[in-house]
Amino acid sequence: MSELDRFDPNLPENRTWLSVADLLGNFAEARLAVVGAPVGKFSITPGHCDQAPATVRAALKRMSVYDIETEAELRDMRVFDAGDVNVRLGTLQEALPPIRNAVAAQLASRDLVILLGGNNAVTRPGVHGVDASLKNVGVMTLDAHFDLRDTDGGLNNGNPIQALLDDGVPGAHISQIGIAPFANTKKAHGKARDAGIAVRHLSECFELGFVNVVREELERLSHLCDRIYVDFDIDVIDRAQMPSAPGARAGGISARDFFAAAREIAANAKVRCVDLTEFDPSMDVNAIGALTAARWFTEILMGYQERGAAASASAELSL
Repeated sequence: MSELDRFDPNLPENRTWLSVADLLGNFAEARLAVVGAPVGKFSITPGHCDQAPATVRAALKRMSVYDIETEAELRDMRVFDAGDVNVRLGTLQEALPPIRNAVAAQLASRDLVILLGGNNAVTRPGVHGVDASLKNVGVMTLDAHFDLRDTDGGLNNGNPIQALLDDGVPGAHISQIGIAPFANTKKAHGKARDAGIAVRHLSECFELGFVNVVREELERLSHLCDRIYVDFDIDVIDRAQMPSAPGARAGGISARDFFAAAREIAANAKVRCVDLTEFDPSMDVNAIGALTAARWFTEILMGYQERGAAASASAELSL
């Protein structure tokens, strides 16, 4: 009998309920996996993003498996918890092999990997884990920043996209959504233009609708690439709603748009890995960041479940 069998929906809920945390475990047959990448060093703004994987896992205990808005439930979802990668680092270059290998190992038998950072330095090795050639992968970032700082002074959480360009990812295979005013340099914008990166700044996102812009870029990347990696840098959210993101600025997107984008993205079958970065639990206020990250994780699961439902409906129509 599975440990989950104790959560009989017909029993009273006065003492316990089925939480999203209960869906994680040593489920070998699960089609999803979560990998922790507690990288905190080499951040431009020093902090403790390395605490985020453990904090997010703990916060999942406060998320139920039922969505009242769609009347959908995650009760039957299972997620293989691969634990945390050992990232005791002297340099960020040393993070590449263990994180890359952890992502690639899970993708060998699963549809989607959730990579819990850590600062934004986990994005580069995560992309390598999705496609070792770097030629067939699309990279989408939901981020206030370009992350195109020069790499000649070493790797940090401000240059993973520049590092990926240096590694060989085609610029046209990159979409950056939510780039904020007065949070970037003219040089970085010029680099993005020269590389052919699709840049969708905040005003455009507000005018067209954030999820609509995400949908457009997913479609664009889907035509160019076999698989897609999405970096959810949590500092794209308005700082008032995400005070525990060191790089968040006033005027960012709403947490609700962040959640809606997560579900839309996870529903796309070409999306093979998503990461959550730049959440610093040491800055958290009244668990706002922890609960935001936990809700994001839950929306990823719900989006993946919708992916499966869409595939089943399509198969039935083809019969």
